[in-house]
Amino acid sequence: MFDNFPKNVKAAPSEKLLTPDNTVFLLIDHQPQMFFGVQNADHQMVLNAAEGMAKTAKIWDIPTVLTTVAAETFSGPLVSQIQQVFPDKTPIDRTTVNAWEDERVVEAIKASGRKKIVLAGLWTEVCALLPTLSALEQGYEVYVVTDASGGVSTEVHNMAISRMRDAGAVMVTWMQVLLELQRDWARQETYDAVMKVLKQHAGAYGIGVFYVENFPAKAKE
Repeated sequence: MFDNFPKNVKAAPSEKLLTPDNTVFLLIDHQPQMFFGVQNADHQMVLNAAEGMAKTAKIWDIPTVLTTVAAETFSGPLVSQIQQVFPDKTPIDRTTVNAWEDERVVEAIKASGRKKIVLAGLWTEVCALLPTLSALEQGYEVYVVTDASGGVSTEVHNMAISRMRDAGAVMVTWMQVLLELQRDWARQETYDAVMKVLKQHAGAYGIGVFYVENFPAKAKE
């Protein structure tokens, strides 16, 4: 009865999973002017997700590329919540709508030596979509952080996600990426940092973490 049962079943992670060693992060155009146009989600929720994504990269020192577009003439600087996570990193300011058409961005991704790109952008239908299609065509695997991206309408955001998924990109959320990278609570070297980010950005889950850490029974010990 077990003739057709898989022969390679074992307690081991899939090679498709994100790890701190196989990913590079790309945060595209999280700027004031771009946030103004986001209509598919609450601005604060998108900002919270983008900040959580940035802090996730910081925990494992994952190579991270920051970009802006027309920062001095139209869109404004990278929001401080993300810039403060990387105080010594200067965003690549572009004129191109498609970040993948800026040689500096592509060279920074190539320099990471990583094949899996975890990206988010404002807006989803342009700043996330165009580099995703371009990177996929050139052999990269792209993971789009949907809740750290936003579009000018719900329909536009959803259509962009559908197009990217159809092209082979994987849709993820920022907390999913965080927990996929941690993946084992016995990894104490990053445990405290992960818990800190969860408390700051994971909503009800973060409140639950705070509650457990301050559980009345523990206070009596």
